[in-house]
Amino acid sequence: MNTKVLVSLAAALALALGAQAQSQPGKIAVIYLQGAIGNTKDGQKAVSELEAKTAPKKKEIDQKQNEIASLQDQLNKGANTLSDTAKNDLYKNIESKKKNLQRDIEDAQAELDQDQQKILQQIGSKMQAVIERYAHDHGYVLVVDVSNPQSPVFYASPSIDITKEIIELYDQSTGALSNPAPAPKTNAPATSTPPPAKPATPKQ
Repeated sequence: MNTKVLVSLAAALALALGAQAQSQPGKIAVIYLQGAIGNTKDGQKAVSELEAKTAPKKKEIDQKQNEIASLQDQLNKGANTLSDTAKNDLYKNIESKKKNLQRDIEDAQAELDQDQQKILQQIGSKMQAVIERYAHDHGYVLVVDVSNPQSPVFYASPSIDITKEIIELYDQSTGALSNPAPAPKTNAPATSTPPPAKPATPKQ
């Protein structure tokens, strides 16, 4: 296919897209979805709980790393004083601990990734409804998640970034659900039992 044909096709495509845009006018917005999820009140609470959950495992991994570093230092300092057997045993011990540590790190990372995905799915499903409602109310025909590395967007003006608005709207909607308005007070129904009759006055 020669250059002229390519240019002609490109021009025809541009005209077709232009005609479609004119026939279907609407606004486009972008959102940093991962940042939005993490900055909602639900997201901040979930992150705090996740940090508390992973803290003991992180401490354990740090202790194992320090232990390996201490053994490595012992091996280095004894390079000229330790026997070959002692150095061999020390080296094997270090390598064994490194392998165990690597498995611990991989397991901890896999569990962390799973927990993070769970948070993204739980909050993301609620946020999707918020985004759809916001887009409908404000006349947006397309909302693009630019936090996704697969997003084809190279540049977006800050004026079409609705991340902050979505965070605020999400917190408002979830706050309303978690703190429902009190039920209106109603007057107590009248009793159906008639009041007792007054005793008759005796005749003189």
